[in-house]
Amino acid sequence: MIVRDKISIFTGSAHPKLAASIADMLDLPLGLAIVNRFPDGETNVKIDEDIRGSDVFIVQPTCPPVNDHLMELLLLIDCCKRASAGRITAVVPYFGYARKDRKDEGRVPISAKLMANLLVTSGVDRLLTIDLHSAQIQGFFDIPVDHLYARPVMMDYLSKGVTDKTVFVAPDMGSVKMVRAYAQHLNAGLAIVDKRRLDAENTTVENLVGSVDGMDVFLIDDMISTAGSITEAAIMVKRFGANKVFLCATHAVLCGDALAKIEKSDVEKVAVTDTIPQHNEMSDKFEVLSVSTLLSKAISRIHRHESVSSLFQGRS
Repeated sequence: MIVRDKISIFTGSAHPKLAASIADMLDLPLGLAIVNRFPDGETNVKIDEDIRGSDVFIVQPTCPPVNDHLMELLLLIDCCKRASAGRITAVVPYFGYARKDRKDEGRVPISAKLMANLLVTSGVDRLLTIDLHSAQIQGFFDIPVDHLYARPVMMDYLSKGVTDKTVFVAPDMGSVKMVRAYAQHLNAGLAIVDKRRLDAENTTVENLVGSVDGMDVFLIDDMISTAGSITEAAIMVKRFGANKVFLCATHAVLCGDALAKIEKSDVEKVAVTDTIPQHNEMSDKFEVLSVSTLLSKAISRIHRHESVSSLFQGRS
């Protein structure tokens, strides 16, 4: 086994604040990397220090603008590979293009598989990510994938507000397994919203499985994108007698008029993590929880060739 004593943390322009926080927790300086644009818009990167034989971790969520951040990540990986890095791990807290993980109709791509191919071909040795939209995406990679959950971060926050009048609600069938884990761990009830997707931007909420009458509801999802589904689910649980409604999501994509939809809703509070840089327009209704501790622990264990399985289960 090759022991790589030197560890290096680099980042592109996607989320330098998170990368700096991770480096600080590991008592390391953030690596020197130049990331800018040529006059024609092409991405230009350069690693400005010696990384020969180093254990390199590149922190770069592929959040909007996804294509720009993805290209930065690919070029940083290629740059490190050509600079003779010992091992390269892509730390991608938010994995873009994950929603297209299968052919759900004719003549469409499997975008998540293409993303995996691009990363592996660029020369990355390992992927570290949080709350993939579809867990089976791990199987698209022919390299190790460490798929962490934001659940321990969220549970520390949620446990302070859980009572015997709390119900955790899955906004669609795809999130039931995740929401059940929250409900079981915090000894709370579970309900499920029956949602039908009409197209890429629109859904319709049709029914509710379980009871929320007189209860405080925590709607849990992996991401808030346009906020259409989650705010419709909030309206529905209110219609079924819910008392207070709270939203919790790992990835705050918040595109389009998502912030306005949430502000107009009856939602009391929204808890999200910093896998994606937070919006400056966020009001006091939002609580942003950091995943930097979770990621720094994972990076430390990967570097020392220790198990990260306990982090998968939410144990530290």
